[in-house]
Amino acid sequence: MKFSLSREALLKPLQLVVGVVERRQTLPILSNVLLSIEDSRLSVTGTDLEVEIVGYTEVSEVVEGGEITVSARKISDICRSLPEGATVNFASGDGKAQVTSGRSRFTLATLPASEFPSVDESEQSVQFTSNGDVIKGLIGATSFAMAQQDVRYYLNGMLWELSSSTLRAVATDGHRMALCDVDCEVELEQKGSISLILPRKGIIELSRLLADTEVQVYMGSSHVRVTGEHFCFTSKLVDGAYPDYERVLPKGGEKRVIGDRAELRQAFNRTAILSNEKYRGVRVLLSDASIKMVANNPEQEEAEEEVSVDYAGDDLEIGFNVSYLLDVLNVLDGPKVCMTLSDSNSSALVKDISEDSRAVYVVMPMRL
Repeated sequence: MKFSLSREALLKPLQLVVGVVERRQTLPILSNVLLSIEDSRLSVTGTDLEVEIVGYTEVSEVVEGGEITVSARKISDICRSLPEGATVNFASGDGKAQVTSGRSRFTLATLPASEFPSVDESEQSVQFTSNGDVIKGLIGATSFAMAQQDVRYYLNGMLWELSSSTLRAVATDGHRMALCDVDCEVELEQKGSISLILPRKGIIELSRLLADTEVQVYMGSSHVRVTGEHFCFTSKLVDGAYPDYERVLPKGGEKRVIGDRAELRQAFNRTAILSNEKYRGVRVLLSDASIKMVANNPEQEEAEEEVSVDYAGDDLEIGFNVSYLLDVLNVLDGPKVCMTLSDSNSSALVKDISEDSRAVYVVMPMRL
């Protein structure tokens, strides 16, 4: 295998795939990337057996085709350290790879491409085309609510629910929930919708790849695949039943608070400074045209903030984890936010009041 290309052309696909490669691997081959030449296109593949990413780039000169695997970290570090505009020459043979550029010369150990695992594919049951920025926005609006290391493994991921006109993403860790819809034109063979759960790592890596270009999304019974101009992303799905999120959405709350999003975020940020570092609890007191936030900690310190809002209901006192409220206020982008409440024991429904907003957030109360 022998080819030449510019440093930037090689660095681009390496940066796409290196995030999925685990440094500490029981299988040495999994810390490598697979380099493969076909015609004048180089494919760079990385995988952790759950998520696979392939990055594509054009090669300026191909002397000999083929495929080989080299250390992902080492070859990307070499590329980054070379000067801008440098030409990289790559040649492999006899269990070694030679990387040269100008007066720099590196000899890397290789492993045969035949040992490199590929993510098994299932039959694609449905496919559709979307803009990468639309799906990136969907992920950005909801991914913060995914659980991180919950024993309920299906919560450590994101639910995608596809109907004939809408793609919905839902994420929850059991204490808060994020839900967002985007328009999506697709023909489904069966009536109803298709549901699947993407793993946390797959969601994070996919979000990194997406840009303002068209992508094809393929959904299968055990995999999802997203392909763009310069990449192909494949992820296994989480095998499990996602909770019935519709039951969690609060119904019929009559207490509506409308306030300035930036002002509320700043007030909650300041109040959070003196909240209990472990539980992050704040008391929210609603009264006529105002919302008051109070936080205490074990050192007997106290923070109090008051913000004018549009509210005309009965007085109400309710406790929240301030981090959960701030997460929601950080992802909303409209100037005004609406919080709907029933009583001190019921969840709050938070959303943007603009007509084109299609994201809603549920935050459970906490006892203080």
